[in-house]
Amino acid sequence: MPGSGAGDEERMARAALTRVIEPGDEHGGRWLRELGAGELMARLTSPEHREPALTGASARRLAGYRIRATGVEPDRDLAAVAAVGGRFVCPGDREWPTQLDDLGDARPIGLWVRGRSDLRKWALRSVAVVGARACTPYGAHMAACLGAGLAERGWVVVSGAAFGIDGSAHRGALAAGGATVAVLACGVDVVYPRGHAELIGRIAEQGLVIGELAPGDHPTPSRFILRNRVIAALTRGTVVVEAEYRSGSLATARSAQKLGRFTMGVPGPATSGLSAGVHALLRGEGVLVTDAAEVAELVGDIGDLAPDRRGPVLPRDLLDPLSARVLEALPARGAVAGAQVARGAGTTADEALGRLYELHSLGFVERHGDSWQLTQSAIRGSNARRGGT
Repeated sequence: MPGSGAGDEERMARAALTRVIEPGDEHGGRWLRELGAGELMARLTSPEHREPALTGASARRLAGYRIRATGVEPDRDLAAVAAVGGRFVCPGDREWPTQLDDLGDARPIGLWVRGRSDLRKWALRSVAVVGARACTPYGAHMAACLGAGLAERGWVVVSGAAFGIDGSAHRGALAAGGATVAVLACGVDVVYPRGHAELIGRIAEQGLVIGELAPGDHPTPSRFILRNRVIAALTRGTVVVEAEYRSGSLATARSAQKLGRFTMGVPGPATSGLSAGVHALLRGEGVLVTDAAEVAELVGDIGDLAPDRRGPVLPRDLLDPLSARVLEALPARGAVAGAQVARGAGTTADEALGRLYELHSLGFVERHGDSWQLTQSAIRGSNARRGGT
């Protein structure tokens, strides 16, 4: 069992409730907060006339809860997760990530966890990388680079184990020998998608596989959307790599924004529909990032800075200011007298002459009689500095 926190009765009742209350159900979350897990299960499994009514839900919806509560076997579910090397983590346990409490009544009842590592400690320094399932090669490359780069910097990469961006982010982290967490929309003993059986197995072995659904439960479209709130709440920030306007990845980003987490996006081609949702995010509160260093700078601690970005250092960039002015005073074509160079540089003829000889020794200029002109290499360097051809 996980460390001290929830008692056996509380744990058993919460495990049972994961089969009764759907993820993100705020009606159930309010009852759970007001009554406690044991009392809520008692009311759902007792004849209606013997217990005080549960308020806030229609009679039809309440009947659905009662039908689900009939015949649940939490001890069997706990044994099933233990059989795959897992456990059930509850609020109050040492391993419970308290940032999930920010979800209020929509927080998970508990989390089913596979893997040997401590979820709470891993979540303290984690970043979500999410995006399109049908991604482009560019998107897959960027997600893998982000996963590897973040892992190399000691960050835990969190995603949803789906095809496309999710899988690429997980693989990037694993390839770098780093830590990664897969948040599933089904039971942690269920392989979904089937094509990621090997990947999910590797994550369970080297990282963590977590979910709100009891062992054996299957995914549904609504469960995928609701799963995204857990990814957003668990991490310090969410990076979106390729997403259309209507995308579950954007739902993760919106959840992150509501929770006050960092929201980031990797830009793509302006003509790509797969990047349209990311670009809309970046026009709002999202922050543009292009690599792991920029992500770490945003979500990390003071001093966790990305390197300065600049073009290549050209030889003329190393000149002192006066020598640079003298060099700029020379025309791109043809030779001019030293006195003309001095006027253009705003200095004396003697000072200009001294700098011209220095520039000659460095290969920037050449002398023709009493005149000076740029070398061909200096002309090419000048074009490169100005962005010319």
